[in-house]
Amino acid sequence: MATSLFPGFPKECITFFSELAENNNKPWFDEHKSEYEEFVQTPAREFVVAMGEKLKTLVPDIHADPRVNKSLFRIHRDTRFSKDKTPYKTNLALWFWQGDNPSRVENSGFYFSLTRDKLMLGGGAHTLGKEALAFYRDYVTQPSNGDTLLKLTDVLRQKGYNLGEPHYKRVPRGYDPDSKYAHLLLYNGCPVFTEMAVPDALLTPEIIDLCFEKFQDMHPLQQWVAKMLQAVR
Repeated sequence: MATSLFPGFPKECITFFSELAENNNKPWFDEHKSEYEEFVQTPAREFVVAMGEKLKTLVPDIHADPRVNKSLFRIHRDTRFSKDKTPYKTNLALWFWQGDNPSRVENSGFYFSLTRDKLMLGGGAHTLGKEALAFYRDYVTQPSNGDTLLKLTDVLRQKGYNLGEPHYKRVPRGYDPDSKYAHLLLYNGCPVFTEMAVPDALLTPEIIDLCFEKFQDMHPLQQWVAKMLQAVR
């Protein structure tokens, strides 16, 4: 049973992203900015606070900061290095992180992404920084660390979670391609995620419990990544 005071997202949140997907331009956004603030940004801030309180029972030092560029990602797209030149992201993206890396997204944490037709929840680290990736490769080939990660990923797969596609086609030079850890070296991060159609619970307080249940499943892997990143420094 939901215990959060968060009432759920308003249905207008989904409506906004549906219309933005069809009108991804500055004039339209400027005209509907007040709707974005009322139906997306304000409830998102409330969700971050409520979800953060719940996550503290798993990770006492989790960061749940309802400011833009903290737990709330900017809706403005950085088009400088993107093939997609539309000015706005068509999803609500939220990040709860553990760790003190100045780049918050290079910590281990939990991710929430909502589009007009899909909810995606993730855990771990999507992409590791250069130093952390080099450390990960040595770390994961140590049997005590690699065996633990293999067990965690097997459990998650059995529960229906997705670990993503490998980033590399070949095992990095200097590592044994026949090792039982070899496929773990094809990744440039350590993420897990699940996707679903927008649930009815989104519009109710039960969205907190739904997300928390998934984050609980991801928690052991998220902690493995947090421990690994802590050892980098």
